[in-house]
Amino acid sequence: MTQSFPITDEHMHIDPRAKGLKAVKEFQNTGGTHIFLVMKPSWTLGIKVTKPEDQIAVFDETVEISRQINETGVTSFPVLGVHPAEITKLTEYMELERAVETMKGGLDIAAGYVEKGLAVGLKSGRPHYPVSPEVWDASNEVMEYGFTLAADLDCAIQLHTETVEEPELIDITERAKKTGIKLHRVVKHYAPPLVDVCERLGIFPGVLAGKGAIEEALEQGTRFMMETDYIDDPDRPGAVLGPKTIPRRTLKLAEEFGEEPFWKIHKENPEYVYDVDIEL
Repeated sequence: MTQSFPITDEHMHIDPRAKGLKAVKEFQNTGGTHIFLVMKPSWTLGIKVTKPEDQIAVFDETVEISRQINETGVTSFPVLGVHPAEITKLTEYMELERAVETMKGGLDIAAGYVEKGLAVGLKSGRPHYPVSPEVWDASNEVMEYGFTLAADLDCAIQLHTETVEEPELIDITERAKKTGIKLHRVVKHYAPPLVDVCERLGIFPGVLAGKGAIEEALEQGTRFMMETDYIDDPDRPGAVLGPKTIPRRTLKLAEEFGEEPFWKIHKENPEYVYDVDIEL
């Protein structure tokens, strides 16, 4: 199959204990060319985190999987950090204050990988499920610390958060502004197609490529990226969306909308946000 433009999945997990590189092949065989490879949460690797350094195993595995992906002809860019749900895991066996410091320490280590060129961005956020006000405040503190690190590095930071509408996006943006980060480096992962809102605020949406979402996003312009949040979990095959989703959806939509919007979505936008080169 020949195509003239790249096709990028801006948030995908690949797990060597699950489909692994077979999922990458499915992505590639349907037209996919580039992946932003996000580390899996520590507990899915069977790691019990008691100190920041315990995250190193997660980061090293992600960097190694990325190297293997690059050998297939698909280009991958690692994104490393601490999943915001880690706070719930940690507070089962440590005080909240220590959990916050442990998560910040993990982000410090992830920042070191970005500094060395082993990763292109950080991951942080806040829980996507109800938590106590104390845990919510602590999670925002960790997220803002991530913004500060990303501002210092001038790198992107992907956010895993609660379901958002405009008020939540405003709150996130205001917190980011306090740290001096360039707002286009702030990526709302698993975003609804609120392209207009994000453009007005300055942050960037990674729109989940579910049914109808990309068409809705395109009605508002091309200032977004596309993602599946494929989690490569044998217990949840195809969750959240399968690896073939974005190539198939993109090529089908290109018949209707033309190729030009997808140059922007799959190449220019990720290049701008992550400061990487997306080349065929």
